[in-house]
Amino acid sequence: MELKPTQVERQLAGSGDLAPVWLIAGDEHLLVIEAADAVRRRARELGFAEREVLDAEPGFDWNEFSRAGASLSLFASRRLIDVRMPTGKPDKHPAKAGAEAIMAFCASPPPDTVLLLTAMTWSRAHETKWVDAVRQAGVFVPCWPLKAEETRQWLGARAAKAGLKASTDAIGALLERVEGNLLAASQEIEKLRLLVDAGETLDASRLEELVADSARFDVFKLADAALGGDAARALRIVAALRAEGEQVPGLVPVLSGQVALVARLAAVVETGRTADAALRAEPGVWTSRHGIYKAALARGRAAFWEARLAELARVERAGKGRAPDPRWRIEYEQRDRPQFDPWLELERAVAAIADPRIARSVAP
Repeated sequence: MELKPTQVERQLAGSGDLAPVWLIAGDEHLLVIEAADAVRRRARELGFAEREVLDAEPGFDWNEFSRAGASLSLFASRRLIDVRMPTGKPDKHPAKAGAEAIMAFCASPPPDTVLLLTAMTWSRAHETKWVDAVRQAGVFVPCWPLKAEETRQWLGARAAKAGLKASTDAIGALLERVEGNLLAASQEIEKLRLLVDAGETLDASRLEELVADSARFDVFKLADAALGGDAARALRIVAALRAEGEQVPGLVPVLSGQVALVARLAAVVETGRTADAALRAEPGVWTSRHGIYKAALARGRAAFWEARLAELARVERAGKGRAPDPRWRIEYEQRDRPQFDPWLELERAVAAIADPRIARSVAP
């Protein structure tokens, strides 16, 4: 069985007993922690009084796990074996020993024993035969990062659970403030629960007074916002990255890689193939990202994206302290701006990626 993190508590409440095996894994750590805590809490309610914790670091002896599964409980009739896997891969050393041990447990779970596996790192590449064995014997809960609309729904449900009455605009403002950071969102909601009077309905302005800006940005979100055509959000991310102490040369390579990919796709589309066909032919492009690239392809031909790539190369060169393109130097002197500011030019490049109208107005 496979469940979403939001379905775990409902599944636990509706089941008479625990499934013998649980795997809860993902990069969204708050979701992993809370789902695992729900399983542990339900185990205590059902009389699983003994809990054995195993940290399966690289080099972990999986024979220890096998012995734990085969041994009888000394202090209670029911027990929980809690295995933490930092890498999400049980077969680091010795070869495949961890995967085989887990599959053996799933094939014949010991009576009155529940296995809880948790991993704070996860991707599709982790899902090998042992994960299929967990699905067949118990429950797999992948905790993928939430998309914007999923995060909005999560925030609304979280606020309601905390007893807060919040308007749609207030939830939107909170989403903007804590973008991508569920732990910060949870902390802010708890703080709001203490600060807001009973019966008060939060609107956006009141929420902004009370909530700190805990947005968590990175260059990958910057690339997605720019390619997706959201210029305002992309520029906000640039400002946040600058405030966090990032440097222009460290940001440009990811942007350049994504723009180069769109330029290749645009060149293929210009040969007469569809965007879908071009994306299928490009290795390593996940289906979930097709929408972003299609939005970018709709805004410009290959020449447009090649110009954006050249612009990013000039920004990176200047960010490393090397002389900018001579044409830019002439332009800056004509504008009475002798000092080249890499951050300003990065903003211009990002805005041009997001909106061709801006590109036409700002391109040198």
